[in-house]
Amino acid sequence: MKTSDFNYFLPEELIAQTPMEPRDHSRLLVYDRGDKSIRHMHFYDLPSFLKKGDALVINNTRVIPARLLGEKEETHVPVEILLLKRLEKDLWEALVRPGRRLPPGTFCSFGGGLLRAEIVDRAPEGARLVRFHYEGVFEELLDKLGQMPLPPYIHEQLQNRDRYQTVYAKEEGSAAAPTAGLHFTPELMDKIRDMGVEIIPVLLHVGLGTFRPVKEDDVSNHQMHVEHYEVTPEAAEAINRVRKNGGRCICIGTTSVRTLETVTGEDCIVRAESGDTGIFIMPGYTFHAVDALVTNFHLPQSTLLMLVSALTGRDEALRVYEEAVRERYRFFSFGDAMLIL
Repeated sequence: MKTSDFNYFLPEELIAQTPMEPRDHSRLLVYDRGDKSIRHMHFYDLPSFLKKGDALVINNTRVIPARLLGEKEETHVPVEILLLKRLEKDLWEALVRPGRRLPPGTFCSFGGGLLRAEIVDRAPEGARLVRFHYEGVFEELLDKLGQMPLPPYIHEQLQNRDRYQTVYAKEEGSAAAPTAGLHFTPELMDKIRDMGVEIIPVLLHVGLGTFRPVKEDDVSNHQMHVEHYEVTPEAAEAINRVRKNGGRCICIGTTSVRTLETVTGEDCIVRAESGDTGIFIMPGYTFHAVDALVTNFHLPQSTLLMLVSALTGRDEALRVYEEAVRERYRFFSFGDAMLIL
């Protein structure tokens, strides 16, 4: 299977630059795998496709303001550090720019010296190990000095950083938002709960690898980025109970899908676990925990589009995407949503 098999034409003007207001007024394309039908709705119509006894599985990760802009201490050259993963209390894996000017032993300064970063060593895929030096509480300094790490295809300045968080974001650690969840409002979630639909949180800290292109011509040769996940005993028990009683497990976002499929065996039993996952879901994959999916529209030739294609079939996924382009849906992180039944 070739990476080029997952290409499609997307006019640049369909890449959403700003989030929809209100959140749940985004459009919702509904695709039924049974009859291959397509319906055009709005996200606030989602409850009409749910029923009592179903479960929505959400990713309650919270994006940190992981982008730091400062200067190299010796030369005052502007630098950027993008935090990827916390390894120890003050030691992070990060991307740095300009990389060639920041070898191990370099110190960078942020906020006039409120926060200092020491480049400790090189890491895989061009990253660096960075140790921070400061007084006070690191999280408070990061909140004061950091910026939201918006995807590279978003060029507009984000006026309200909370719009790159889901309303249910809780556990800090992501370098990117689980964007399918951006469409929910507290009122919509209350309405769904009142229907008798359980909302069950799992955790996957989204890394910037989610935006990295597939460079291999043969999809099977692609190495997925690794991300930290956690499924609590309470979440595992609730999902297993819902499915045993005939309810559907409806994942909100591809991150929830990857989390559940990581911890679910061929017996279709969800297990409470935590760790790091590099699961790569592509056509031919057999799903063991996921019955339906709410997701945004993804980049051409991306692993996320490949995951969607595993659920719908490649030809159907591309047909649906062509329809979305024709109907002028908004694409990517701040774009519209798709419900796959």
